[in-house]
Parts: sequence; structure tokens; C-alpha cells
Amino acid sequence: MAQTKKKRRTKHRGNAAGMVEARGRTGRAPAPAKKAGPGGKPDRRDRPPSWRSALNRSLVAVVIFVAVLVLFLKQPVGTSIILGAAMLAFYIPLSYVTDRWIYRRRMARQGGSSSRKGR
Repeated sequence: MAQTKKKRRTKHRGNAAGMVEARGRTGRAPAPAKKAGPGGKPDRRDRPPSWRSALNRSLVAVVIFVAVLVLFLKQPVGTSIILGAAMLAFYIPLSYVTDRWIYRRRMARQGGSSSRKGR
């Protein structure tokens, strides 16, 4: 004899935007994710700036700048490298000062104390 009652299944619940929620617990929102828990990664914007990060960022910018000069603008390689070295000397302090300004502004908005040991 054939089975007369089927097991009741949950529906796909669509909303007005056309999003279809997955099966399972759809009645309440999931718990919010922690920002920096014991297993989570802390936000890198909360670390104070360093000269090393300024150097790395400046090196990437100068390499791209020299490549554009040589490949697209057809400038001599030697001249491009000299210009790149001059720009590197300008970019490193500029990058550090910019990072420090952004960091201090972020810490002030969060209510934290920015370290002013360097001054």
C-alpha cells in the first residue's frame, strides 16, 4: 500500500528582492561575528604605522612608475631609474606621514590614545 502521509519539508522563503534564504533556521538573525576574538585576526588598521610599511608601499609605487616610464613613455632605462630613486626618497617620508596622520585620526575617533612618543 502506498504511503499516504509525506514528511513535511521546509519551504524556500523568498523575499521581495528575490533573495532565497537557505533551509534551516530562518526565523532569527545569526549571532554577530566578533572582530578580534581569540581565534580571529585583529584589524590591521589598529596597528601604528612603521617605516618598513612606508618603504614597502613606496617601493611598489616606484617600480610601477619606472615601468610606466620605460614601457609606455619610451624613456631611457638609466634616466628612469635615477628619477625613480629621487621619487623613492620623496615617497617614503610622505607615505609614513600620511599613515601616521590616518592612524592618529582613527585612534581619536575610537577614543583610544595615539602614541606621541616620537615627538
